Amino acid sequence: MDDKNLYEALSYAPKHVNDIMTEALKEAAFAYCEGYKHFLDVGKTEREAAAQALAQAQAAGFVCVSDKDTLSAGDKVYALNRGKAIAFAVIGRDSILNGINLVGAHIDSPRLDLKQRPLFEEESMAWLKTHYYGGIKKYHWTATPLAMHGVICRTDGKTVHICVGEDESDPVFTITDLLPHLSQEQMQKQLSAAFNAENFHILCGSLPMGGEDIKEKVKFGVLSLLKDKYQITEEDFTSAEIELVPAAKARDVGFDRSMIGAYGQDDRVCAYAALKAFIDASGEGVPDRTYICVLVDKEEIGSMGNTGMRSRFFELFLSELAAKSAGACDFLTLNQILSKSKCLSADVGAAFDPHFPEVSDKKNFAFCGCGILVTKYTGSRGKADSSDANAEFVAEVRAIFNKNDVLWQTGELGKVDAGGGGTIAQYVANLGVDVIDCGTPLLSMHSPFEIANKFDAYMTYKAYHAFYLSK
Repeated sequence: MDDKNLYEALSYAPKHVNDIMTEALKEAAFAYCEGYKHFLDVGKTEREAAAQALAQAQAAGFVCVSDKDTLSAGDKVYALNRGKAIAFAVIGRDSILNGINLVGAHIDSPRLDLKQRPLFEEESMAWLKTHYYGGIKKYHWTATPLAMHGVICRTDGKTVHICVGEDESDPVFTITDLLPHLSQEQMQKQLSAAFNAENFHILCGSLPMGGEDIKEKVKFGVLSLLKDKYQITEEDFTSAEIELVPAAKARDVGFDRSMIGAYGQDDRVCAYAALKAFIDASGEGVPDRTYICVLVDKEEIGSMGNTGMRSRFFELFLSELAAKSAGACDFLTLNQILSKSKCLSADVGAAFDPHFPEVSDKKNFAFCGCGILVTKYTGSRGKADSSDANAEFVAEVRAIFNKNDVLWQTGELGKVDAGGGGTIAQYVANLGVDVIDCGTPLLSMHSPFEIANKFDAYMTYKAYHAFYLSK
């Protein structure tokens, strides 16, 4: 072997999709992404994403685990948690006591939530107060069309579903911004201080209603419309979950349509891949090893709450699977199962942007078109809040991907002291599970229009599919 071939054999550099491109691969990736774009459009909130996942699973023959007294190899079951998190399982031939293969993703995204007392009138206009959710750049959310999604729960037990701004005939909502002619003082401020989150008010009406005895006529007009259309009063907002999200639909990006631009790709690009791979794998016969897909809420605010990964939802689901397939599941048994289990924390990473190279270590950063991103550790600075996968498990994941022709790359979230971020991986690791972060790299992450490469999204699907069925 000459020196050049020896060097190539010994060295490592991630491949680009161009190195393996075929017409069949392009057709498969583009076809896969059509389903993904639809999922983005109809699942802009955690409730909607969970509902879409449930519908797809039920169509594939999954049944609620609580409806089964016992479980045997090949059974396909799910559990829904408060409409905002969901888990699926296919029971394998091997005892669940030997562990499971898990892919976990989150289905919440940064957004604006209405406050509990949101509606007020000022200067003959009606406004709604908001509280932002997750990490956002506030300037992204002004002077842009917004859609309203969510639920309002009335005291009579009825839940009213809201979705306004997605249909072409719908009105939209917006947050006003200062015109450039008068914004000299605003533009002198630091970016973080130029936009006051307390003033993130949604413009929602300007038409007055009522006689002279009505002090706030525009507010009265809005309340009357809400009563007529949804049979709700102002007090009902106190038991509502209303979210404002970008009104735009997912679109192809570029002359060659090789990318997708959309809101909420963090983390629904991974959530859809995890779900689609899971359902496809479930139709391929009885597996050797039980595998589970879990889609959870609240990751963008630390995975807290009873629908987040730090809740007992996953442990309860796994305990029920063990009790109904292995006969019993006490505390010791559950923890032994977890210690023998393996997980891909399905979350996105940052893709290298040549316009902002100063925050990136190019030798250890992800690139669009190089496949799914494997991140050994996340966290910030000194690996704070990171699970840091062990080397043995990283090697196992590498072997699975290489065996199944998955295009993959490694990367970190920026330079060591540039910032950082976290995923659900640390909470899964705290249960005793081997886990590593593994997902699609994005440009413009946490913006209203995130960008994903179609081939990276497709390789994410292939990676999860191979992992579910691994022994």
